[in-house]
Amino acid sequence: MDFETVLLTNFLLAAVGILILIIALSSIRIIHQAKVGIVERLGRFHGKAETGVNFLVPFIDRMRAMIDLREQVADFPPQAVITRDNVTMQIDTIVYFQVTDPIKYTYEIANPRAAIEYLTATTLRNIVGELDLDATLTSRDVVNAKLRTILDEATDKWGIRVNRVELKNIMPPRDIQDAMEKQMRAERERRQAILLAEGEKRSAVLRAEGEKEAAIRRAEGLREAQILEAEGQSKAIIMVQEARAKGIKAVYTAIKEADPTREVVAIRSMEALEKVAESPSVKLIVPTEAVGVLGALAGAREVFARDPAAGEAARPHGRDEGDSPAGDGSG
Repeated sequence: MDFETVLLTNFLLAAVGILILIIALSSIRIIHQAKVGIVERLGRFHGKAETGVNFLVPFIDRMRAMIDLREQVADFPPQAVITRDNVTMQIDTIVYFQVTDPIKYTYEIANPRAAIEYLTATTLRNIVGELDLDATLTSRDVVNAKLRTILDEATDKWGIRVNRVELKNIMPPRDIQDAMEKQMRAERERRQAILLAEGEKRSAVLRAEGEKEAAIRRAEGLREAQILEAEGQSKAIIMVQEARAKGIKAVYTAIKEADPTREVVAIRSMEALEKVAESPSVKLIVPTEAVGVLGALAGAREVFARDPAAGEAARPHGRDEGDSPAGDGSG
């Protein structure tokens, strides 16, 4: 065998070896965690390539698709919807879904994401069309729950489970937003007015209670002061009357001990009458019968004033006069 023949043979063997190596390498597939491959043999489904190393028959088997089994997020663009009260708004949604059956996901639906997007848009229009504007803005949880239930039922035959649906943004028209802002501002002002009124009411109640308690305390203090004043006046009157009684008793005792004559009593009475008559606000009316008596008393007073012994002589000596008759009788 010549050199050229050997060289050609070696080249062919090397080419065959490289070709076999390439075919062998292409028939080995490594599947990562949380993924699964769909293997077809001669155009028909043959099986699933699970996690790890998988061998395919060259030129017979092929990997149709690699399916991600993790939960996926689809953020869909805003969709125009109309509420029951004919308000047009834009709503964009976020759908969280997961592939549960890779075979159905591959063979039952051609474009799963587009199908979910269109189904979400039509379902959202149906749900929002039954609600008015206020209910749409305040019932996000209700809309989310209805969307998830409907989408999960519709995508079950595609091997997809819808775990969660969220309304990302609700964008009403600009004039509606302005009206809503004015309404919210009016509501806040109303609440502020209510709080201020309640505060003023509470303050007025507290002030009234304080004034009431103060009035009660003042009345109690005034009553106690009047009681104490009345007790003091009562004690003062009693003491004055007791002092007067003592004075009258002392005068009476002194008069009784002095044993004055009728003339002296009459003179003292006249002096007291003169003192009373000295007051400019007192007028005395004396009967004509008493004029002579007063004249006699005035003369007697002058005599007693000039001669005190005469007054002493005019005093009756009851014991001597009484004894002299007795003496005469005995004699």
